[in-house]
Amino acid sequence: MPDSIWITDTTFRDGQQSRVPYTVDQIVTLYEMMHRLGGPNGIIRQTEFFVYSEKDRKALEKSMEMGFQFPEITTWIRATKKDFDLVKDIGIKETGILVSCSDYHIFKKLNMTRAQALDHYLGVVSDALDHGLRPRCHFEDITRADYYGFVLPFVNKLMELSHQANIPIKIRACDTMGYGVPYPGAALPRSVPGIVYGLQHYSDVPNDMLEWHGHNDFGKAIVNASTAWLYGACAVN
Repeated sequence: MPDSIWITDTTFRDGQQSRVPYTVDQIVTLYEMMHRLGGPNGIIRQTEFFVYSEKDRKALEKSMEMGFQFPEITTWIRATKKDFDLVKDIGIKETGILVSCSDYHIFKKLNMTRAQALDHYLGVVSDALDHGLRPRCHFEDITRADYYGFVLPFVNKLMELSHQANIPIKIRACDTMGYGVPYPGAALPRSVPGIVYGLQHYSDVPNDMLEWHGHNDFGKAIVNASTAWLYGACAVN
């Protein structure tokens, strides 16, 4: 288990997809409350914003004007050049990039092969690095992905890019369907211990660059998050 653990927040991004969207004032108020709740040591380390609408950008700008160190304001985009253009000049230091990794998403949503998806993702990540941004790669649907055949080879490529650019690249393991289980010895790709352990030991991802994002469809969000911390991820989203 890492020496330090923390929380990252997705209220203004994933949270907005499950309810009536927040107003600008609600977002600013909640952001200020998170700052107080997380304290000066950044227990709530980061939060992420949409940037697609004028309202999204206004909320982000007003929150940035508050000047808080924690939670650090980050953004979230799909892995497209068009989306990257939205975030490259707004003054943030880190952006999440959606890199769906299961065959369900690669073949059926993106209509790509694995090789095409890999090249596409690496191109957007490289653009972020070229602009000095820290990429945070959201491995959507990791608990239905080919862990050894796609996930680890992709992460190895990302770690190579990170070393070349001397910019950290974060890996967010996203249990999009809530299929992950915390039991020691469970088979991949369902095993939360196996996912986190493998990213560290087979792809050399540092603890502080590892993040778990678990959905609660089967009531395991809390136990899976705790397991991710115990097995070496510093951050739980």
